[in-house]
Amino acid sequence: RFSLLLLNLEEYYFEQHRANHIINKDCKDERKFRGSLKICSKSIIFEPDDNIQPIVKIPLRDCISIKAPEDNEANNPFTRNTSGGISVVCSQVFLIKERNVIAPYKTERGRTEHFFQLDVAWNVGDVVQTLHQLYRASCLDKMGDQAAMITAILQSRLARTSFDKNRFQSISETLHMECKAEMVTPLVTNPGHVCVTDANLYFQPLNGYPKPVVQITLQNVRRIYKRRHGLMPLGLEVFCTENDLCSDIYLKFYNYQDRDEVYFLIATYIENHIAEHTAESYMLQWQRGHISNYQYLLHLNNLADRSCNDLSQYPVFPWIIADYSSSVLDLTKPETFRDLSKPVGALNKERLDRLVTRYQEMPDPKFMYGSHYSSPGYVLFYLVRVAPEYMLCLQNGKFDHADRMFNSIAETWKNCLDGATDFKELIPEFYENDSSFLVNSLKLDLGKRQGGKMVEDVELPPWASGPDDFLQKSQEALESPYVSEHLHEWIDIIFGYKQKGSEAVAAHNVFHPLTYEGGVDLNSIMDPNEKVALLTQILEFGQTPKQLFTTPHPQRIIPKSLSRTSSHSISIAESPVSPNEESFEDLTEESITLAWNNIAKLKLEKQYKIHKEAITGIAVTSNGSSVFTTSQDSTLKMFSKDSKTIQRSVSFSNMALSSCLILPGDTTVISSSWDNHIYFYSIAFGRQQDVLMGHDDAVSKICWRDGHLFSASWDSTVKVWHCVPGETLSNKKHHFELLAELEHDVSVNTIDLNAANTILASGTKEGTISVWDITTATYGMSEDAFLLLFLLFASFFCTDSRHLLSTGEDCCFKVIDVQTGMLISSVTTEEPQRCFKWDGNTILSGSQSGELLIWDLLGGKVTERIKGHTGAVTSMWMNEQCNSVITGGEDKQIMFWKLQY
Repeated sequence: RFSLLLLNLEEYYFEQHRANHIINKDCKDERKFRGSLKICSKSIIFEPDDNIQPIVKIPLRDCISIKAPEDNEANNPFTRNTSGGISVVCSQVFLIKERNVIAPYKTERGRTEHFFQLDVAWNVGDVVQTLHQLYRASCLDKMGDQAAMITAILQSRLARTSFDKNRFQSISETLHMECKAEMVTPLVTNPGHVCVTDANLYFQPLNGYPKPVVQITLQNVRRIYKRRHGLMPLGLEVFCTENDLCSDIYLKFYNYQDRDEVYFLIATYIENHIAEHTAESYMLQWQRGHISNYQYLLHLNNLADRSCNDLSQYPVFPWIIADYSSSVLDLTKPETFRDLSKPVGALNKERLDRLVTRYQEMPDPKFMYGSHYSSPGYVLFYLVRVAPEYMLCLQNGKFDHADRMFNSIAETWKNCLDGATDFKELIPEFYENDSSFLVNSLKLDLGKRQGGKMVEDVELPPWASGPDDFLQKSQEALESPYVSEHLHEWIDIIFGYKQKGSEAVAAHNVFHPLTYEGGVDLNSIMDPNEKVALLTQILEFGQTPKQLFTTPHPQRIIPKSLSRTSSHSISIAESPVSPNEESFEDLTEESITLAWNNIAKLKLEKQYKIHKEAITGIAVTSNGSSVFTTSQDSTLKMFSKDSKTIQRSVSFSNMALSSCLILPGDTTVISSSWDNHIYFYSIAFGRQQDVLMGHDDAVSKICWRDGHLFSASWDSTVKVWHCVPGETLSNKKHHFELLAELEHDVSVNTIDLNAANTILASGTKEGTISVWDITTATYGMSEDAFLLLFLLFASFFCTDSRHLLSTGEDCCFKVIDVQTGMLISSVTTEEPQRCFKWDGNTILSGSQSGELLIWDLLGGKVTERIKGHTGAVTSMWMNEQCNSVITGGEDKQIMFWKLQY
């Protein structure tokens, strides 16, 4: 029945002794109870073996005397005993869990004597000495002084003990480090010793509670997070699961060096087993639909220092549903949902106007909301029915007033909208599968409301048939298309760029300065009493999550089927495409998905050495029969796949050619050259048809879309041309009109267009990527200078046009969200990757060493290596179905690859 929750906040449990508790000793009504005596830093607790009897808790500050009955030194009631038992005379005692019922503590006031007869008599002297020390600490006036003295006693005890190596799982284990720490659980911490070996992480509690040793096998560890605990960077949380809300152990160290060393040892062990996930990598998975809204919010909470073991930083989830009165919940109506672009405090305009007026009149430091959206009190408000002992611990042995309890979902939502000081969000339990927190299954006496009604189960909205149905519908709402489209707005407020600064003010999202990370430096406060008071205030008030994003969060990519109002309500007649077209489109998408899922089965069919220098460009006719290649040997060659022979070889100048493409209709090939020119070659007539003298330095890359030619050059420009094909003019020459000249600071190495032909990305030799809006007549820049790498080799849009992947000399793949400019993923490579293709999840790249590598972008690792060229892979072509690939390399060869399922 005993738990650490029977202790006060910030109290430690030191030791226990088997004993008899004797009440009214030597009197007619003397009573004796067998049990365990617990010595704690602020109280004495006796747990009787008989569950009918209450647990007795005696606060040390309420003790009148602690001594052995044989001691007769009347002038000094706090003396060391010599034998027998311990007599404790006190003015107040708490009786807990009488008849083993969880209920508010009973308080017995008045002078009473409690005699504890220890089984091991010679322990009595040490116990009394310890109690005298702790009594002196509890009698100090100031909380800071109390905390300092108790900490000194604790550290002395830890210094006299060490980890018991007999607890190792194997005699062959190698010890890496040992240090002191505390295991953290909600509201309480338990001091002890941490030990890290080559196979396990151990924690041995000083008091042997709840078990002698907690052991975590390093091989099972999946995630590990550094935590801010009590505003200090001293926490470490270890998970042996990928998606669970609760961790396997949370440790708080006494200095950050120990914490960092344990983190390093565990992270080093597991780095070969798992990839470390960042907020950006989870964002990419979420955007692409690989993880749910619930999972994404769970990961963001974890990364932002939110933990189930720390009620002041408990995971925060949003209110999603705004309709708690309808008999049917309609998830297709926007008005069913809460406005996710605003904090709870800004949802009611009238209340907000009052708060803003107060904010404007307030002296610095200003804040709009006097309470937070997440705090220990709010968490236990929701969970009191399943965690009543936590509520009793937090509120000194009492439940809250019955009318202030979590009685009704609709009432709670209404109070969050209208209440003067209620701005709370929800907790993850509202979107999980365990509905026990909504039901008073423990039959707790939580009090009687004003109308005389007892507090029982939580009252549910009419649209929920029961607690499980309520959670099921809440989950459906969280994963609905509306929420998927708007969740990024709430993330901006809680974890993102609207959390602090001018953006927070504009979004009416300003809380008390002390709630923000870095809002106060505890190390700079020298007065221990001021420090304890401030820390207590902050932990009780609640803390704002760590800021994860400083730029607008990208929106989720919504599949067409999700973004429709209702996929079932659209008939075939209303559908914009015929059934045949739709099924053909789906079939193509399915075949492409199938191809990328099996991309590791790419097999080399043929290889041909057709150039004298490195190959720089590959283009293939629409029927796949003819392959055109350019090379640094200055030639454009036409290779017949059927006859396996070179059918044309053309040289426009003595300078290298850098890229090539085939115009629609397969009649013309365009090649770019280091001689500053772009050449048009007629396939039908077998001759140079035209030349565009477009740049002042080498042309590095060309693209063609809808009659427009885009050319990148080392002269620091990208030029956009409108081309009228020669066949339509009497002189049979192309007519070129320069539409735009996009200036850069340095040479441009690569360009790419998105599928919709609305955005152009350009990459420079210094590693800057610029993204240009090419829908406007002026070709205005929408975003500039997303990231700095080294020399950029290649960049390509994903098929959804939302993400841009680039690689360069710095041996990194980087994914950028085009709308916001946010770097959302970065994967380090062993060597430069010279060219690639990707589908948003998987990358097929050509490496500097000549291998083809297949990358799991979300996992950040190579999944397959395919032996290829003997020099760098310099060019890559892939067909529309993604099942055929041609590569060119520095070894002057072209290689034909085919997927073999």
